[in-house]
Amino acid sequence: MLPIQPFGVSGESRMSAEPQRIEVTLETLLESVALAEEIGVRIAEAAGFDEDDRYKIGMAVREGVINAFQYGNEQSREKKIRLVFELTPDKMVIHVLDQGLGFSLEDVADPLAEENLMKASGRGIFLMKAFMDEFDVRAAQPSGAEVIMAKNYRNAESRTRESHRR
Repeated sequence: MLPIQPFGVSGESRMSAEPQRIEVTLETLLESVALAEEIGVRIAEAAGFDEDDRYKIGMAVREGVINAFQYGNEQSREKKIRLVFELTPDKMVIHVLDQGLGFSLEDVADPLAEENLMKASGRGIFLMKAFMDEFDVRAAQPSGAEVIMAKNYRNAESRTRESHRR
């Protein structure tokens, strides 16, 4: 287990004007996928997200890192995968950066199209969009793709406030 300190009782440190950042550089290894998911879940837990949202965040991080491993870095061990977690007053923002050629969302096949329904891959972006409140892809600098996704605190905030009323 990773030693991650809580971000404060009832999320007060998350309310500061400056976002809190955690950056992690991962090897392009299959084992990095599970590690990234665990890191995402632990940070989401420390930030006060409920179990359902922690699961969604973990799965979105997992899918983002799988894509960086498989398609971005093409399983090239020399390339790295960078994760950045930002806790802002309103949401948790996650960046997954690879060192590949990059891609455009418009070029990604729709996994719900009839011709793609039986394919074994191609659902990662669909799942990240479904699990997170915000999703975008940008060109990373100097190369690669940067997947940016965010989960709002709405459930965590209301649950925290509710538990303090009791």
